Amino acid sequence: QVQLVESGGGLVQPGGSLRLSCAGSGFTFSAYAMRWYRQAPGKERELVAHITSAGGRTNYADSVKGRFTISRDNAKNTVYLQMNSLKPEDTAVYYCNAFGSSIWGQGTQVTVSS
Repeated sequence: QVQLVESGGGLVQPGGSLRLSCAGSGFTFSAYAMRWYRQAPGKERELVAHITSAGGRTNYADSVKGRFTISRDNAKNTVYLQMNSLKPEDTAVYYCNAFGSSIWGQGTQVTVSS
């Protein structure tokens, strides 16, 4: 079964940190660049971060540069999103995606609030 499963979301105070994980199965994970997106209530889905298939290059939305880090472990078929210095405007459902495919995770909720 082809799938991506996110985990690691939750409630965190402003300034806090979370690490999201996205585990892939049923497809050749290491062949795909991977992306994290987020969608806040009433807003369009937004690209947050991108990492190439071997992990050599990364790109970030301006809104998260310097605070978020995308990484991957192809031996574990997992991509990560380390989120530091979280702000209330980071509140959203976060999704991972195998770039160029229709493979999406189910999403994990991140809420930043005091």
